[in-house]
Amino acid sequence: MTTLALTSTSPDDTQAIAAALAPLLRPGDVVALSGELGAGKTCFVQGAARGLGIDERVTSPTFVLVKLYEGRLPLVHCDVYRLETLSDVQQLGDEVLAPDAVTCIEWGDAVTPLLPDDRLEIELAHTANGARTLTVTARGSGWRPRADALTAAFAPWRSS
Repeated sequence: MTTLALTSTSPDDTQAIAAALAPLLRPGDVVALSGELGAGKTCFVQGAARGLGIDERVTSPTFVLVKLYEGRLPLVHCDVYRLETLSDVQQLGDEVLAPDAVTCIEWGDAVTPLLPDDRLEIELAHTANGARTLTVTARGSGWRPRADALTAAFAPWRSS
């Protein structure tokens, strides 16, 4: 397991962090995003989408629950905030957690039991000065060989 602490000073910074992650993403990867409202979860997915070559406008899927975008890899963006039970998540559709797509799940911490062991967890939090801290945890054997590349990709934003 690899854990990195990052600092984002703006929405553009958050998007740049996610865009830096995009080249490391592979089919089947799951990115579970957590943090309070307005912490930057959708902003992060927008940056990842840009890094995956997706030109379409990425918006929060809060009301539609799941959106699919086509880029270098398919990107499934889902929001489980309004779901009441874990079984509700299992009804979202076959594209969620598909082996040929990258899945980004907003409020992913609410569905941890359904997530694969191999995943990237990103917790976003507000700081007193208006910045954001991002705690990135790479879990599972699928991320172990990418740990050095992940650390290098995030070097400009590493917290001291």
